[in-house]
Amino acid sequence: MELGLTTFAEMTAVGDRPAPGAGQRLREVVAEAVATERAGLDVYGVGEHHRADFAASAPTVVLSAIAARTERIQLTSAVTVLSSADPVRVYQEFATLDLLSGGRAELMAGRGSFIESFPLFGYDLGDYDALFDEKLALLLKIRADEPVTWSGKFRAPLSDTVVYPRTERPLPVWIAVGGTPESVARAGLLGLPLAIAIIGGQPARFKPLVDLYHRALAEGGHEPRPVAVHAHGYVAETDSQAVNDFYAPYAAAMSALGRERGWAPMTRDHFDALRSRSGSLFVGTPDHVAEKIATVRDDLGLDRFMLHTSVGTLPHEKVLRNIELLGDKVAPQVR
Repeated sequence: MELGLTTFAEMTAVGDRPAPGAGQRLREVVAEAVATERAGLDVYGVGEHHRADFAASAPTVVLSAIAARTERIQLTSAVTVLSSADPVRVYQEFATLDLLSGGRAELMAGRGSFIESFPLFGYDLGDYDALFDEKLALLLKIRADEPVTWSGKFRAPLSDTVVYPRTERPLPVWIAVGGTPESVARAGLLGLPLAIAIIGGQPARFKPLVDLYHRALAEGGHEPRPVAVHAHGYVAETDSQAVNDFYAPYAAAMSALGRERGWAPMTRDHFDALRSRSGSLFVGTPDHVAEKIATVRDDLGLDRFMLHTSVGTLPHEKVLRNIELLGDKVAPQVR
């Protein structure tokens, strides 16, 4: 199973510690990705957000900087908000990244958990589902190695058009979901790999969705495709250190999000429940985290697990140590 990390280049103030600036945070992200390759891990992902508390609004630019300093690691978006993007430009950017990196780029397409990009780029939230359906269909047509003739509702038509540059291999396109059955079934029917964000509750409850995905793959006449999970977590030498390092940034970020969405503030009791053996937080010693990852792998039949450590902004040196432990201690046990 592949192991890696993802980030949104978060800029969260924690207690008396101010939020880092965007330049500092982006430089830290590049260094953390380099450390992820150095630790022997497989994949690094950068998400797309258009808010003051995230620095990564242009993931392909960040991933290109990472590509220039790495040689082996897979480089993925986590995710690309395809609903508010132009599929032509998205393909061009990821094709360019793939060529620059020697065939290491991936595109994870999603509808997005935040809505800021819709008004920013002139789209109506009332078209939320229709935008994604149409743009995904166009992206997949562009990816095919043939001229595209296409017309739709949300962009100008294309007539016998080839979008350049072309990749030297088919560009990997995943569907990233938060747990909507319709999105899971869509991925299976299209024969696309599936990435599931598990950021609450119990990972085992996603088993019916994975089963649905496999049924949809079979219905669409497709061979098995990879399944990945993205989850929050942090690794430290001791359990108490992991909790002491991670709880305050995590609670600050999740409580701020909760205020926007009408959720209750993050409490220590809730945090401890999420960190339990059956919960969605992968926080603790290498042994604890390895056991939880292996359990979720076996329960869901995973091909990839991506740990999202910077939920709230941790000190850069602690993130680097977490990456070292993930590579040196967790990965060998899981594998």
